[in-house]
Amino acid sequence: MKKRTNRTRISRRRRRSPLPALRFSPTTWAKLLFLRDYGDTEVGGFGITAAMDLLLVQDLQLVKQTCSLVHVAFADEAVANFFDDQVDAGLRPEQFGRIWIHTHPGDCPEPSPTDEATFDRVFGRSDWAVMFILARQGRSYARLRMNTGPAFECEIPVRRDYSEPFPGCEPENWEAEYLTNVHPEQ
Repeated sequence: MKKRTNRTRISRRRRRSPLPALRFSPTTWAKLLFLRDYGDTEVGGFGITAAMDLLLVQDLQLVKQTCSLVHVAFADEAVANFFDDQVDAGLRPEQFGRIWIHTHPGDCPEPSPTDEATFDRVFGRSDWAVMFILARQGRSYARLRMNTGPAFECEIPVRRDYSEPFPGCEPENWEAEYLTNVHPEQ
């Protein structure tokens, strides 16, 4: 039997964070990567979540915006229309108006002073909110802020969530391909 070292225990503790994770469906993650890499500016939008899992982002919706290398400014009317459209579609505000997603065209995902000011101004009165930033090279940053009860905020892990079917997911075909081509030795 292999003896565990302290280093092994520490590394396992780091992987099993007791904090909730911000999770993205594979399709949403692919869309986010595309949007991040398409232009040379920041790009921002709202994460749309599952009704029963408010940290599972199932879509990312852009609104009309003006962008540069260092900021994103949403058009107020576009945000209002987006909120109206989501309510008309039967979603609750916490499903579409609490996760602010944006990209950084450089390789640093850390929030800028402008990001911090925007998060405070726009989401400071929400009962909870998440700021998520995806930079080039795949580095990301996510922070959950709770403004009710004993208010707190903390960085949270980010993961891709493959637990639900998604476009391009064809387990039946994958199984058939496996059974046709993989032959264990007898």
